[in-house]
Amino acid sequence: MKLLFQLSIAGLLLASCSNEAPKNMFVSGEISGLKKGKLYLQKMKDTVLISVDSIALLGDSQFELSDYVKSPVLYYLTFDGNTTDKRILFFGGEGNIVINDKVDEFGLNPKITGSANQEKLDKFQAVNKKFNGERLDLIKEELEANQKEDQKALETVQKKYQRLQRRRILYVTNYALSNSDSEVAPYLGLTEMYNANIQLLDTVYNSLSERIKSSDYGKRFKEYISEIKSLDNK
Repeated sequence: MKLLFQLSIAGLLLASCSNEAPKNMFVSGEISGLKKGKLYLQKMKDTVLISVDSIALLGDSQFELSDYVKSPVLYYLTFDGNTTDKRILFFGGEGNIVINDKVDEFGLNPKITGSANQEKLDKFQAVNKKFNGERLDLIKEELEANQKEDQKALETVQKKYQRLQRRRILYVTNYALSNSDSEVAPYLGLTEMYNANIQLLDTVYNSLSERIKSSDYGKRFKEYISEIKSLDNK
């Protein structure tokens, strides 16, 4: 009787394990200089950041982490669970992804390979940094104009800022349109087109391939557009 009970428990455990989706994303690499600590692989679930895997490093700076990815989304690689000061944000997806970084510069300039979506996101960010630089320059001009109480200069800065905003949103829109078969497109729609009009949002969504529309970010983007339209109709 005891043996039958043990076999039943073993069978239940095997059944529960077999129901788990097999890992299909493997993240490995090295955090140079990290001799002791813990790395967490995390992602957003609804509105909560959850850990899907972790590894304790004791005298070895190399790591291997994994997860099952149904649809490519953004992941966080955090050091000792710190998601505010030290983190690496990357586009996860099926396959092997390699991340190399330094512990003293963790998250500042990591080298990430193996993710096609990440490559597209990196190209976008390279240009977006230039827009951010121009915005900072305009903030400086605005502060100087305020100090001098120069109303004409303030109006000029405001016009420059409006032109910058239009240029930036057109760049984001065109980049999303040219990458309509990539999860990066709806991701940018959700995170970088917050000040775009509904026509531009619709244009980006309608350009998405059916595969991307059915992806996690594709579904969220559709919901986001629907919410905006419902608010506009009130």
